[in-house]
Amino acid sequence: RTLEKNVPGKEYLIDTFIKLSLKIGRDRVIWRYDPIVLTDRFTKEYHCKCFEYLAEKLGPYTDKCVISFLDLYRKTERNLRSINVLPIGKNDMFQLAEKFSKIAFRYDLTVETCSEDIDLSRFNISHGRCIDDKLISHIVGQKLSVEKDPNQRKACGCVKSIDIGAYNSCGHNCLYCYANSSGDIVERSLSMHDENSPLLVGRLCGDEKIIDRDVKSYKTGFYF
Repeated sequence: RTLEKNVPGKEYLIDTFIKLSLKIGRDRVIWRYDPIVLTDRFTKEYHCKCFEYLAEKLGPYTDKCVISFLDLYRKTERNLRSINVLPIGKNDMFQLAEKFSKIAFRYDLTVETCSEDIDLSRFNISHGRCIDDKLISHIVGQKLSVEKDPNQRKACGCVKSIDIGAYNSCGHNCLYCYANSSGDIVERSLSMHDENSPLLVGRLCGDEKIIDRDVKSYKTGFYF
């Protein structure tokens, strides 16, 4: 609860992950171990122990784990003031990557990074993409040709997509989150949520101008 104040307990999340994997398939459920935060409590040894525990539990129900290291934005720096966050250097990343890679191998998992510049290929860890056209091609059985999303960070490998999320709309209150400005703004957003509204936050007033989005198909053929 130190970093993820309102996130459900890990055992509940593990159980939910397994149930979802059994329902829709292990190739459609991806485990994320991120962001990796170093503190006096959350040491490299702590992360390796937790990673192995989760790998043992989730390995039979997924093909992949995605990792990343904490990025300190102004929002996250402000939220993390109460925690003694330690800097993560390249050597720290290399040491964790080596340990994680060995653990993942034992549980038949591949490991990829999310939006990281560092090259961890020597540990069989490649640069990943959350919006992965190759994975989507495999799942839907259609070849897709989608260009990289130009609106994301340079190190991000995601292809173009339409995001249906919104900033300041998650009540999990994770201290490392860069999508929430403050607790007060999040509470206000959550109070405006209406399950019958087409908007995630708020309601339509009736005088909005609706613009049809020009959306094209990226299918190029059947996937084999």
